[in-house]
Amino acid sequence: MNSRTTFDYIIVGQGLAGSCLALQLLNRGKKILVIDRQHENAATQVAAGLFNPITGQKVVKTWMADTLFPYLHEFYRQAESLTRNTFFHPMTLYSPFVSVHEQNEWMGKSIDPSLSEYVEAVHTSAIAEKYVRNEFGGLLLKQCGYLNTITFSEAVRQYVKQNGSLLEDDFREDDLVMAGDSVRYGDYNAQKIIFCQGELARMGKAFSWVPIRPLKGETLTIKTSVQISKIYNRGVYVVPTIWKVGATYQLGDTTRTITNEALLELKEKLRELIAFPYEVIHQSWGMRPTTTDRRPILGAHPNNPLLVIFNGLGTKGVSLAPYFSNVLAEWLEKSTPINKEVDIQRYKHYNYIGNLPR
Repeated sequence: MNSRTTFDYIIVGQGLAGSCLALQLLNRGKKILVIDRQHENAATQVAAGLFNPITGQKVVKTWMADTLFPYLHEFYRQAESLTRNTFFHPMTLYSPFVSVHEQNEWMGKSIDPSLSEYVEAVHTSAIAEKYVRNEFGGLLLKQCGYLNTITFSEAVRQYVKQNGSLLEDDFREDDLVMAGDSVRYGDYNAQKIIFCQGELARMGKAFSWVPIRPLKGETLTIKTSVQISKIYNRGVYVVPTIWKVGATYQLGDTTRTITNEALLELKEKLRELIAFPYEVIHQSWGMRPTTTDRRPILGAHPNNPLLVIFNGLGTKGVSLAPYFSNVLAEWLEKSTPINKEVDIQRYKHYNYIGNLPR
């Protein structure tokens, strides 16, 4: 075989999942080929890249935060060093309270040792009133921030070009052939092929049965003259420097365009959160790859171990992708077991026969 067309792994897709996995495998000395054509409305291109250990309507510690957050800080810092770029921006996040009851609740919660490492301060009266509406004070969180996903994606793309191989093209599954104990894609051969296609996985042959549900989200980019040094988040987030606002959660909406309804929703929620003037300069949409149990999906196809998936990062891709790309890389290289909560085998009762690549 020609060594220039023979690889350890082929990665399909270079969103957050594919980018993080590419770095993990390159760091292990593996020879990889990444197949990806950039699309304007890919989730990675639209997202604000927010990471926050205390989330949700009930404002609770996110799943596996104590493992995920130390890992992501180390991973993205190392990625900046490897790519000689800057895209990781740790920053405090301020979430206003909506009532005295919530304020009192967090006064008690903040002394919980399992939460104290994420809580910078609990404010019982308004702060920075010319910037944020917070009559009852609010919760100031640490270990938060944002990843500039566009800069990260481009930095990894260039790193792959220098240290691996990149095929800038749409992936055509009909060109994929099973060749004994390896796969062949056109002129390229590899031990395994890993699908990191986000919501597009539904349209392929190999993993169309996996319950990836596209969750549409729309964001705004705003312009303002104010200078703030923290993220504001309540009902909607405002990320300084990149000035992203979002995001909507449009269940069941499969329209692939921006909507006036989302614009009005975001502006109304923004009015309730911030007190400074701004101008909307852009609106974007994207489809997040979510799962029924809100957990990522990792592992090999039940009928063909040469076909592997890394998907389902949903709305928390920035915090999930670093750690679980490591989990997948360790499984690929050392057969280290995958956490049962994210293993594709949890869906083994689904009908996965389908039309596999030949």
